[in-house]
Amino acid sequence: MQLSRFIETQMDAILVDWETFARRNAPDGSGMTDLALRDHAKDILQAVALDLALPQSTEEQFAKSQGDSDDMPGPRTAAAIHGALRQDSDYSLLQLSAEFRALRATVLRQWLPTVAAIDEAALDDMVRFNESIDQALAQSIVAYSERANVARDLFLAVLGHDLRSPLANVAMIGELLTRAGVSAAQVRDLGERASRSARFMNHMVDDLLGYTRVQMGRGIPTLPAECDLADVVNAAVADAGATYPNTRFDIATEGDLRSDVDAVRVQQLLTNLLVNAAQHGGTASPVRIEAGGSADAVVLRVINHGRPVPQEDIERIFKPLVQLPASDTRATSLGLGLYIAREIAMAHGGTLALTSDADRGTVFEARLPRRATAA
Repeated sequence: MQLSRFIETQMDAILVDWETFARRNAPDGSGMTDLALRDHAKDILQAVALDLALPQSTEEQFAKSQGDSDDMPGPRTAAAIHGALRQDSDYSLLQLSAEFRALRATVLRQWLPTVAAIDEAALDDMVRFNESIDQALAQSIVAYSERANVARDLFLAVLGHDLRSPLANVAMIGELLTRAGVSAAQVRDLGERASRSARFMNHMVDDLLGYTRVQMGRGIPTLPAECDLADVVNAAVADAGATYPNTRFDIATEGDLRSDVDAVRVQQLLTNLLVNAAQHGGTASPVRIEAGGSADAVVLRVINHGRPVPQEDIERIFKPLVQLPASDTRATSLGLGLYIAREIAMAHGGTLALTSDADRGTVFEARLPRRATAA
């Protein structure tokens, strides 16, 4: 059977086989549905089958083998869209290329047993099929890289923009303090403003360093030691309260909160959640933090009653560079705080989840084992 005809008639079987690989190859925690996993695989195979069915001149084959036809003008191909979507879903380039390798192997493995003899026509089909898959992979990688470059440029632009305001504030305070006639009360007020600006910048730098470590494959380092999480909660509230002095933070603790965790990292996790709650919570209601312990875990909840997070954004906001509209325009907006908070929870062997509705409010729940292992 001709390879183009085989692909058309056995499309479902090929997709099932490939989808099994794609699910196993998906990034941890991606939670992709069957539809998302196969997104444009069917369209890619249909384009390959159509290409195999059409006559091809020696010049066209040479151009394809040299990659000269990868950037031809026209509508965006399914392979290019596939690459962009995979970048959005946190796939690496290695995972993306592995998908095309698996697609190639799946088709050939299922097709070759149907071939009566490996003659010139069969060899030609195999050569052209490999060229088409290589072309689709090239288009996918180009789109992936373009999307990654846009995300990187956006990140740098946001970083520069968000650092400018607190830096300008500190510079202005320094200039005011050099002038004569500044009263003690004014010095105290200027000092508090400088401290808040420094905390804004410190939050951004901490999250940026954590993000860089994760992207380099090192993960968030943790050094668990025995501590009382009640003290960690109070320290995080003090930090967030100094950054947002106009926000009220209520604390409720229950049970035994002594645990073996990295207190510094858990404080960073809680501070990120509290800062996020202060940014997005309503001014009429306080931000509430609850801490409770069970036999094998501790549970930390941060609750605010601002605008509910849409269901379609529940998982998206944990991705880096994702921002939701904030009520406080001074807030840092790198879109890394929640991403780093979840990475810290995962580094402890725990979880960080979100529920949000108008009645119960927006609730971030971190569940950490009492005896975390070093990461």
